[in-house]
Amino acid sequence: MFEQLGLIGCGLMGGSFALALKRAGLVKRVVGYSKSPSTTEKARQMGVIDLAAPSALLAVAGADIVIVAVPVSATEATLKAIKHLVTPDMLIMDVGSTKTDVVQAARTALRDQIGSFVPAHPIAGKEVSGIEHADADLYKGRQVILTPLEKTLTAHLQKAATVWTAIGSQVIHMSPERHDAAFAAVSHLPHLLAFAFINGIASQPAGDDFMALGGPGFRDFTRIAASDPKVWRDILRSNRQELLTQTRHFKAALAEFEAQLEADQGPALESLIDRASQVRAQWRLAAPRTAK
Repeated sequence: MFEQLGLIGCGLMGGSFALALKRAGLVKRVVGYSKSPSTTEKARQMGVIDLAAPSALLAVAGADIVIVAVPVSATEATLKAIKHLVTPDMLIMDVGSTKTDVVQAARTALRDQIGSFVPAHPIAGKEVSGIEHADADLYKGRQVILTPLEKTLTAHLQKAATVWTAIGSQVIHMSPERHDAAFAAVSHLPHLLAFAFINGIASQPAGDDFMALGGPGFRDFTRIAASDPKVWRDILRSNRQELLTQTRHFKAALAEFEAQLEADQGPALESLIDRASQVRAQWRLAAPRTAK
């Protein structure tokens, strides 16, 4: 389908996308760039990329598809760096976990070439980062949210959906604002709570002893607390307004539990637990759909 993929950011997400395209026979050549030459070289040795580029601009030279896999805070600078070689026929996507800020960065950086950009958020990842963990199956069976702009070219949007579907992903269309509101609730807040929970235990004198007794429930609840600090610093800051809305909802719900504990109201406490239990029991991964 594509002659050349320009990969900007040779890490877990970008590297996995390149491997998936290669395995599916969707791209003939991958040219990659990372700030760290050693990372780019490792990507080449692993077969993730075929050629290392000395700059982001040269990584997209001759590319008909580009994936920007950098921290969301670096999106605008990256898009500005490649703008002069962007063509109307070039499909550009990102993999950022927030979208309103990415869309604004794209508008500022790409200007008249904005039609080539299709913002994307694959709901996939690992607690570990780095090119050495790149996996061609990372996106298989996972949802990918596309949040097109009003000027996104229809042909590019259709092509983006086709690419993600071809590597096994389930595509959903959503507005950037709706995306950020939703993921503040189901992704960003859970990470924030996991970070705070671990810090709360660790700050206690017997914290290490407590954690040594943690079982499967503790393991499952705290798994995401081991996520990359720099990546999550950027995500939490980028979506801070929606996240703060969710922290207020959480604090209100927590206050209900605290009130019933303080009053030692067993039936009321059981009712709160039952409400949560029923909601969680009915939850399942959503089928692909279009959300406004």
